[in-house]
Amino acid sequence: MSFMSGDSLDRQAALEKCLRGCSQGKHTALKQLYELCSANLFSVALRILKDRALSEDCLQQVFYKVWNNAASYDSSKARALTWLNTITRNQALDILRKNKHSDKHDTDDALNFIADDAPSHEQQVALAQDSAAMHKCLAELPKQQKIYLEMAFFEGLTHQALSEKTGTSLGTVKTWIRRGLERLRKCMITT
Repeated sequence: MSFMSGDSLDRQAALEKCLRGCSQGKHTALKQLYELCSANLFSVALRILKDRALSEDCLQQVFYKVWNNAASYDSSKARALTWLNTITRNQALDILRKNKHSDKHDTDDALNFIADDAPSHEQQVALAQDSAAMHKCLAELPKQQKIYLEMAFFEGLTHQALSEKTGTSLGTVKTWIRRGLERLRKCMITT
C-alpha cells in the first residue's frame, strides 16, 4: 500500500490502525506504519535539519517515540499524520538545539522565535495533509504571501531568517505569513 494512493480517509484509517497496533505491541504495525509514512516524515526532518545523516537519526528517534507513545494518540485531537509530523518536527528542532554549533542551522534565538510566533504544529501540518488542495490554495494566494509561506514551511525558515534572506522588514514578513495562513485556512476549509 502506497502512502500517496487512495483517498485521505483510507490513509487516515490505515495510519490509525497502525498506531493502535503499535500501542498493542505489534511489530508488524510499526513496520507498516514505517512503510506508509517514513518518506513523508523523513522529508519533514530533512527540510528542518538540512542534513541527511541527522535526518535519518531523527527519523529513527521518531519511530522509537511513536512505538513507546502510540497509546497516547487521540484521533479526536489530531489526524494521525498531523500527530506524526508534530513528533518529527519537535524531534528535529531538538536535534537542532543539540547541534547549535553547526553553521547549517539557525541560532537558539531563532528557534525560540519559531516556537513563540509560529502557528501550532497541528495547524501547520493539517494544512499540508491534502497536497492537491494545498497546491490549489497556494496558487490562489498573492505572490508574496505564497513565496513567504513556501519558504517558511517547505524550507523551515524562521520569520527572522526570511527577513534577512529577502531584505524585507520583520513586521512585513510576519504580516504576509499571517495573512497567507489565514487565506490558506479559509481555502482549505472550503476545498
